[in-house]
Amino acid sequence: MKTRNEALQSDRPYVLSIAGLDPSGGAGLLADIKTFEQLGVYGLGVCTAVTVQTGATFISSAWTPLDLITAQLKPLLQTYPVDYCKIGIVQDAFTLLSLVNQLQQLRPGLRIILDPVLKATAGFTFHGQIHWNTWQELLPMLHLLTPNYDEATRLTGEGSGESAADILAKYCPVLLKGGHHPSITGYDTLFAPEPQLIPPTATRVSQKHGSGCVLSAAITANLAKGSSLLEACANGKAYTEKLLNSNPSLLGFHKIHQHD
Repeated sequence: MKTRNEALQSDRPYVLSIAGLDPSGGAGLLADIKTFEQLGVYGLGVCTAVTVQTGATFISSAWTPLDLITAQLKPLLQTYPVDYCKIGIVQDAFTLLSLVNQLQQLRPGLRIILDPVLKATAGFTFHGQIHWNTWQELLPMLHLLTPNYDEATRLTGEGSGESAADILAKYCPVLLKGGHHPSITGYDTLFAPEPQLIPPTATRVSQKHGSGCVLSAAITANLAKGSSLLEACANGKAYTEKLLNSNPSLLGFHKIHQHD
C-alpha cells in the first residue's frame, strides 16, 4: 500500500530543467524549480553554469563542462519518468547540439523546450557568434523554441521578429515573445506552424529579472500536465504576468498558484 507521500508524488509529473545557477534566485535553475513547484510538477535540475550576479547586474559565469552536465543527467533520466525538459543557458551552439543529442539518446522521445538565452538582461552576451548551420541541425529536435524579438532576429539575421519566427517555425514550433516587440509589446505569438496571437491578460506588467526563464518553465510544467501547446503557452504567459506584477522590484514573488 502506498504511503500518502508516495501517492502525492505519483500525481506529479517529473520535469527537468537544464540551466544556470543564478544566486539571486530570479532566473535559471532556482526560478525554474520555484515555478515547477507552484504549478504542481516535480522539478529536477541540472546545472550548466554557475553565475555571479544579482537581479540587476551580471558579473561573470563559469561554464559546466559537457561531461559533467551529462554525468548529472544520466542518473536522473535513468531513475525518473521525465517526458518534458526545459533548457536555458548553455555555453555555445555546439555544446547545445551535443547536449540535445545526448538527451535524445538517454531518453528517446523526450520533448525539449528551449529558451535560447543569447544575452542576459543586464547586457552580458552568452553566444558571441551565431552558427546557423548548427542551429539548423538542432531546431528539428525541439518541441518548442521560445525566443524574444531580439533573439529571433539575431538567430536568423532577419529584420523583424515575425519574419524570423516564420523561418524558425519551418524547423520547430516557435513562441515569439512580445516583451521586446517594438510596436505591440506584451503580445506573444505561437508559430505552430500558423501564427496564433496570445494577448496579455494582466492590465499592468513590470519588468522582472528572469521572466523568460519563468515563462519557459511554466510552459514546460503545463505541457507535462497534459495541456496542448497553445494552452500551455497561454497558461504559462498568465503565470508569468502574475510574477511580473507581484511586486515593484526586479525579483518576482512566486505565489501559490491555486490561491491566485
